[in-house]
Amino acid sequence: MIFPTTTAFYAGLLGLIYAGLSAWVIGGRLTGNVLFGDGGQDGLQRRIRSHGNFGEFVPLTLLLIALYEAGGGSHGWVQGLLIVLLIARILHPIGMLAAANTPRQFACRGGGIIATIAVMTITSILLLLRAG
Repeated sequence: MIFPTTTAFYAGLLGLIYAGLSAWVIGGRLTGNVLFGDGGQDGLQRRIRSHGNFGEFVPLTLLLIALYEAGGGSHGWVQGLLIVLLIARILHPIGMLAAANTPRQFACRGGGIIATIAVMTITSILLLLRAG
């Protein structure tokens, strides 16, 4: 098994995005004077869910990719999956801020989560094929 260098690099980038999302939520709490929950503020709720969605999907997806890379998986697959994941996680919060039922909302929010789930699914299948 090798150290998953490529995944580690992208994990660093995604960690910075997560830190930015955390600061975004904190900023929304401070400006809205909300200590707990979302205070009934739609904009803050969107920030909180963008942050939460990232925390729900990215760690497992990175772990799956890292296992694939460490197990000697194709560098092309690793790089491609990580690029798609990075773009998806940038798009998702942009779409969360878009007006309801707009092309931007569907493309960014919908596209971001669909791409994230696709990366998770493809990587899971690649791992199962390698282990089988």
